[in-house]
Amino acid sequence: MAAGEEQSREYLRRHRLPELLHRLGALLLFHRPERPREFLIQVLERVKAGRRAEGEYPFLMDEANVDAMFSLLDVLGQGYIRPAQYREALKTLGLSTEDLELEDDENITLDVFKEGMKKKMLESWSV
Repeated sequence: MAAGEEQSREYLRRHRLPELLHRLGALLLFHRPERPREFLIQVLERVKAGRRAEGEYPFLMDEANVDAMFSLLDVLGQGYIRPAQYREALKTLGLSTEDLELEDDENITLDVFKEGMKKKMLESWSV
């Protein structure tokens, strides 16, 4: 690999630009604003405000979406899902599962699912 290409890859990794672009693209596709450039500027302003603790980070999913996702995973209506399902839900949303400390026999309730999703979404913007 050429030195310039390696430097470019390192730059992208260091600034986590692929993750940022992925999140911005997902927000664009979810909301489909009439004025995408202005929408992206607003989103980046919200990220900036969130970093200064002056506002909330933009979220792709609201509470109703998280509830619906949990319901889809809890097909038997048991009130919980398995850790493997939780990990897959996070991966589907492009969220990290690296630091999850879950036992395989642990039950993930809706409240735990919501809290975990919110935490992971915040982490994804705060880096």
